[in-house]
Amino acid sequence: MRFTTLTKVTAGGSLPLLLSLARTFATPVYRAAFLAGASGSGVLAQLAAGPRDVDTLADALGITADRTLLRAWLDLGVQLGELSIDTGCYRLAGRTAKALARPRNDAVAAALEEVMRFHVPVLLNGPAMLGSSTRLTLADQDGAIIARSSRVIAAFVEEAVERVLDREAPLRLLEIGCGSGDYVRYAAELNPRLTALAVDYQPEVAAAAAADLTARGLSDRIEVRHADIRDLHLEPQFDLITMHNNIYYFPVDERIKLLEHARSLLAPGGRILLTTSCRGGNLSTEVLGLWFEFADFGGPLPDATELAGQLRQAGFEEVAVRRLIPGEQFCSFVAANPRPESRENRA
Repeated sequence: MRFTTLTKVTAGGSLPLLLSLARTFATPVYRAAFLAGASGSGVLAQLAAGPRDVDTLADALGITADRTLLRAWLDLGVQLGELSIDTGCYRLAGRTAKALARPRNDAVAAALEEVMRFHVPVLLNGPAMLGSSTRLTLADQDGAIIARSSRVIAAFVEEAVERVLDREAPLRLLEIGCGSGDYVRYAAELNPRLTALAVDYQPEVAAAAAADLTARGLSDRIEVRHADIRDLHLEPQFDLITMHNNIYYFPVDERIKLLEHARSLLAPGGRILLTTSCRGGNLSTEVLGLWFEFADFGGPLPDATELAGQLRQAGFEEVAVRRLIPGEQFCSFVAANPRPESRENRA
């Protein structure tokens, strides 16, 4: 009887398909989800310091709920091969778990969290969201994770900053969407005479950046504000404006107006440096673009040619586009605010 049932299921094709899906898709997804959770919760960091039993881990993580649930979760990590257990103590076992636990790989760990927490849900829920006319909101994102994951491309953004930044003259910088504050800090380190205003729309992100810059002794040169750049009205005093990885936080039909407003804050001859992923890149950036298309506050990743045109329509000149990562659509855009004599010559 048992053989007959197995024969029927196998002949129908359902069981082989299920087993194939489990091997090809389910197990890797489970592993990625476990690693993202272990990284974000601090489990990987704790185990990187040495073996821990359940109670020691729970105390370190501030877990006061039923610790048998933590044990069950850790035991699944053992089944996935990312952890091992010996005499009641859990250890890092998988190569990926060990790599993600290293502090130098924090940006990669955050990128994995971003994929699992934000990218996967939009793929999973997209059709249902359209059916219910719901949209993603800024609350569906975690600014701290985004700020950390963006450090994966930090070296390329820093190179773009190096190309445009005067290293010696006094310089006033405005950074729109400062995130962790890493890039405005880098600019301040390159030019000891630089002062800056860094703004971010998310209050918790701005607060974290301010605290970090204060700890580094830069609060006298860099002011951090929680603000919407569109509501920031100041004299045209800045020599340089930087925007890194955030143009898609603004709807497409608002981008020219946004860039016009940014230009109004620049001194004559001042420049803007904008870095961003553009359409046509790798699959991860395409899913990022899809996330923002489903959001109620942003828009798709820009097309590089389109964004260069929007800068010109906003009144910038000398627009230069440069691909920062070979083979990828991650680009820098540098443009100048015309001087009065330049406008007179054009007239």
